[in-house]
Parts: sequence; structure tokens; C-alpha cells
Amino acid sequence: MRVSEAVSSRISCRSFRSDPVPGEVLRDILRLARQAPSGGNLQPWHVYAVGGEALQRLTSDVLGKLAEHPHGEGGEYRIYPEHLKEPYRSRRFKCGEDLYALLNIERSDKAGRRRQFRENFRFFGAPIGLFIYLDRQMQPGQWADVGMVLQTVMLLAREHGLHTCPQEAWAMWPKTIAAHLDPPPELMLFCGLAVGYMDPEHPLNGLRTDRAEVKEFCIFIDT
Repeated sequence: MRVSEAVSSRISCRSFRSDPVPGEVLRDILRLARQAPSGGNLQPWHVYAVGGEALQRLTSDVLGKLAEHPHGEGGEYRIYPEHLKEPYRSRRFKCGEDLYALLNIERSDKAGRRRQFRENFRFFGAPIGLFIYLDRQMQPGQWADVGMVLQTVMLLAREHGLHTCPQEAWAMWPKTIAAHLDPPPELMLFCGLAVGYMDPEHPLNGLRTDRAEVKEFCIFIDT
């Protein structure tokens, strides 16, 4: 698969088949992803790859707490700005509306939206969940490095016929996840990443989000 094909076919998959991901494939993806850019070669990413019964115990724990704590237990960073301005606000709103429209869930159907939101904490049925951490000492430059290694993992997954879904929603549950993974206290949970084989029949996997034209985000000077 060419890089351009991996980029164009990568989506945030929201329904996976239960087929297992071979351990050697996952290890090969992470081995190659190490080559992602890293300022000063800090390589600030820390990854916990979880599957099988361990993943089942973790997801069951979080799902069992959702009814009482629908907003989680408090993440360590704000996922979105408190007062999101345009055009970002409209982009986020449309993404959500397009997603629920594919499921025929009206905006007034709060119960239906909550049910779909719970799927985040099943990793949308994926057999592998990655949890991405970075040291609390790190600064915005190193957060960018983590983003680059995540993109590299997602593109390499496509080469193996896999799909992924990056999920910052997992950052809402740092204490519960830490109880299962036992990370050192200096590490902060950034996100989760679902990894598996896409269910092509699920309507949500037909979602393709709008993207701005190049002229909207790039100013060309003497090029």
C-alpha cells in the first residue's frame, strides 16, 4: 500500500470485527512507528497495548461506572477549548451531527446519544486498545511528537489491513485505567487508540468528515 493510499483510506473506525490482531503484526507496527519525528530525540511516548481478558476487565470497569459518573473522573488536560470559536465550533458540531444522523439518532434522543457514547469505552469492539501516555514534564513540542507517532501507527495499521480510532475520551478515566495498568506516577494519560479490523457493514464506518480546502489553511508565498 502506498503512503497516499494509507492516508486517504484512514478513518476513525467506530465499529470493529472481533477478529484477533496477531501479536507479531502489532509489534511490527510499533517497531516501525519508533521512527516518527521527535524533537531532540526525546521519544516522549509511552504505550500500553492491552487485549484479551485484561482489556475486557478494564472496559467493564469503566462501563460499570459510567451511569454514576457520565463525565468520567476528571482528565488532566482540557480536550477542547472552553469557548471554541469559529470555524472550529461549527466543524465539531457538524461532525457530531453527521455521526448521529447515520444512526438515525435525533438530537433530542439523549438516551440514544448516551448509548452510542458508551461505545467509546468498549473501544468500539476492537480487540486491541492502546493507551498513550507522556511524562508530565513534557511541553507542547513533545505533545506534537506524540501526535506524530500516533499518526505513524495509524498509517502503518492500514498497511496491514487494520483500522484504528484515536480516542481522547479515554483521558476522562485516568484513575480507573491506572488501577489496571499501574503506570508510574510521572506519566499522564493522553488518549486511547482502538486497533482492529473494520466492520464494513456498520453505518458509522461510512462517515467521512469534511476537510477544508488547502487555500483555507495555507498561504503560499513565492511557491
